[in-house]
Amino acid sequence: MDANAAVASLSALAHPGRLEVFRLLVRAGADGMASGDIARAAGHVPQTLSGNLNILGHAGLVSSRREGRSIIYTADYAAMTDLLGFLMEDCCGGAPEICAPLADVVTRAACCQPGAAQ
Repeated sequence: MDANAAVASLSALAHPGRLEVFRLLVRAGADGMASGDIARAAGHVPQTLSGNLNILGHAGLVSSRREGRSIIYTADYAAMTDLLGFLMEDCCGGAPEICAPLADVVTRAACCQPGAAQ
Protein backbone atom coordinates (compact mmCIF):
# COMPACT_ATOMS: atom_id res chain seq x y z
CA MET A 1 0.00 0.00 0.00
CA ASP A 2 1.31 3.43 -0.81
CA ALA A 3 0.96 6.50 1.39
CA ASN A 4 -1.85 8.02 -0.71
CA ALA A 5 -3.99 4.88 -0.41
CA ALA A 6 -3.31 4.76 3.33
CA VAL A 7 -4.37 8.39 3.71
CA ALA A 8 -7.58 7.72 1.76
CA SER A 9 -8.38 4.71 3.96
CA LEU A 10 -7.59 6.52 7.20
CA SER A 11 -9.59 9.56 6.08
CA ALA A 12 -12.60 7.36 5.33
CA LEU A 13 -12.35 5.79 8.78
CA ALA A 14 -11.84 9.13 10.54
CA HIS A 15 -15.56 9.63 11.08
CA PRO A 16 -17.56 7.99 13.87
CA GLY A 17 -20.39 6.84 11.60
CA ARG A 18 -18.14 5.40 8.92
CA LEU A 19 -15.93 3.69 11.48
CA GLU A 20 -19.01 2.14 13.07
CA VAL A 21 -20.28 0.88 9.71
CA PHE A 22 -16.88 -0.53 8.76
CA ARG A 23 -16.52 -2.37 12.07
CA LEU A 24 -20.06 -3.71 11.68
CA LEU A 25 -19.17 -5.06 8.23
CA VAL A 26 -15.94 -6.58 9.54
CA ARG A 27 -17.99 -8.44 12.16
CA ALA A 28 -20.53 -9.51 9.54
CA GLY A 29 -17.88 -11.53 7.73
CA ALA A 30 -17.74 -12.59 4.11
CA ASP A 31 -21.54 -12.81 3.81
CA GLY A 32 -21.82 -9.06 4.39
CA MET A 33 -25.00 -7.18 5.19
CA ALA A 34 -27.85 -5.64 3.25
CA SER A 35 -27.93 -1.87 3.35
CA GLY A 36 -31.24 -1.85 5.24
CA ASP A 37 -29.80 -4.13 7.91
CA ILE A 38 -26.76 -1.89 8.23
CA ALA A 39 -28.98 1.18 8.63
CA ARG A 40 -31.02 -0.51 11.37
CA ALA A 41 -27.98 -1.87 13.21
CA ALA A 42 -26.10 1.43 13.07
CA GLY A 43 -29.16 3.65 13.51
CA HIS A 44 -28.35 5.68 10.41
CA VAL A 45 -30.85 7.28 8.08
CA PRO A 46 -30.58 5.92 4.52
CA GLN A 47 -29.10 9.10 3.01
CA THR A 48 -26.35 9.30 5.63
CA LEU A 49 -25.61 5.59 5.32
CA SER A 50 -25.43 5.82 1.53
CA GLY A 51 -22.91 8.64 1.75
CA ASN A 52 -20.82 6.79 4.33
CA LEU A 53 -20.81 3.58 2.29
CA ASN A 54 -19.87 5.54 -0.82
CA ILE A 55 -16.86 7.09 0.94
CA LEU A 56 -15.77 3.72 2.36
CA GLY A 57 -16.17 2.20 -1.11
CA HIS A 58 -14.08 4.88 -2.82
CA ALA A 59 -11.36 4.26 -0.23
CA GLY A 60 -11.45 0.57 -1.17
CA LEU A 61 -12.54 -0.58 2.28
CA VAL A 62 -15.94 -2.00 1.32
CA SER A 63 -17.45 -3.54 -1.76
CA SER A 64 -21.03 -4.19 -2.79
CA ARG A 65 -22.98 -6.71 -4.79
CA ARG A 66 -26.61 -6.97 -5.80
CA GLU A 67 -28.66 -9.91 -4.58
CA GLY A 68 -32.18 -9.63 -5.94
CA ARG A 69 -33.52 -6.29 -4.75
CA SER A 70 -30.89 -5.88 -2.02
CA ILE A 71 -27.42 -4.44 -2.14
CA ILE A 72 -25.06 -6.41 0.09
CA TYR A 73 -21.97 -4.68 1.46
CA THR A 74 -18.86 -6.45 2.67
CA ALA A 75 -15.65 -5.27 4.27
CA ASP A 76 -12.59 -5.71 2.06
CA TYR A 77 -10.36 -7.75 4.37
CA ALA A 78 -7.40 -7.53 1.98
CA ALA A 79 -7.57 -3.73 2.05
CA MET A 80 -7.84 -3.80 5.86
CA THR A 81 -4.81 -6.11 6.05
CA ASP A 82 -2.87 -3.86 3.67
CA LEU A 83 -3.66 -0.80 5.78
CA LEU A 84 -2.66 -2.49 9.02
CA GLY A 85 0.50 -3.80 7.36
CA PHE A 86 1.34 -0.32 6.09
CA LEU A 87 0.94 1.09 9.60
CA MET A 88 3.10 -1.65 11.07
CA GLU A 89 5.81 -2.11 8.45
CA ASP A 90 8.28 0.26 10.12
CA CYS A 91 7.37 -0.75 13.65
CA CYS A 92 9.82 -1.60 16.35
CA GLY A 93 13.04 0.01 15.13
CA GLY A 94 14.91 -3.13 16.10
CA ALA A 95 13.04 -3.47 19.41
CA PRO A 96 10.34 -6.14 18.88
CA GLU A 97 8.99 -5.66 22.40
CA ILE A 98 7.47 -2.39 21.21
CA CYS A 99 5.08 -4.19 18.82
CA ALA A 100 4.67 -7.40 20.82
CA PRO A 101 1.50 -6.12 22.57
CA LEU A 102 -0.21 -5.94 19.16
CA ALA A 103 0.20 -9.70 18.73
CA ASP A 104 -1.58 -10.07 22.07
CA VAL A 105 -4.47 -7.96 20.75
CA VAL A 106 -4.91 -10.32 17.82
CA THR A 107 -4.77 -13.46 19.94
CA ARG A 108 -7.31 -12.00 22.39
CA ALA A 109 -9.73 -10.99 19.62
CA ALA A 110 -12.94 -13.00 19.76
CA CYS A 111 -12.74 -13.86 16.07
CA CYS A 112 -9.31 -15.42 16.51
CA GLN A 113 -10.20 -17.73 19.37
CA PRO A 114 -10.25 -21.47 18.61
CA GLY A 115 -13.77 -22.58 17.77
CA ALA A 116 -15.01 -19.03 17.17
CA ALA A 117 -17.62 -18.67 14.44
CA GLN A 118 -16.21 -16.98 11.36
